[in-house]
Amino acid sequence: MRASATAGQAPSSAPTVREATRWITRRPDRLGPDEQAGLAALRARSPRLDVAAAHVAAFAKMMTTLTGTRDNLQAWMAAVDADDLPGLHSFTHGIRRDLDAVVNGLTLPHSSGAVEDNVTRVKALKRSRYGRAKFELLRKIILCAH
Repeated sequence: MRASATAGQAPSSAPTVREATRWITRRPDRLGPDEQAGLAALRARSPRLDVAAAHVAAFAKMMTTLTGTRDNLQAWMAAVDADDLPGLHSFTHGIRRDLDAVVNGLTLPHSSGAVEDNVTRVKALKRSRYGRAKFELLRKIILCAH
């Protein structure tokens, strides 16, 4: 009798940390209807998570619209520091260590993506030689690849 009473409807499973993180950090227009509903339910259940998600969205907007001027960024960091969110406090501490570079990254249209891509490619080539390739060999491999 007891088993039949509880077998009616299974409770919905809570999202994993990975799912919640993906919902919060993804652009809202790229979330599916189920993901939007899950994020809304998650934010409704946890006021701290709701505040954290709002801070993440505000920072993402500064990144995508290149509006992260020094004043905007410092206002955002002050708002984050006013809340009890240790993970974001650590993030703002890191930003403060190199504020000029972060402001440039959030305001200038330039990107170091091409340079980073080449660095990653060179590191992969070196790893493929078990880290034993010296400069001369790496140089020849890179020049021959082009």
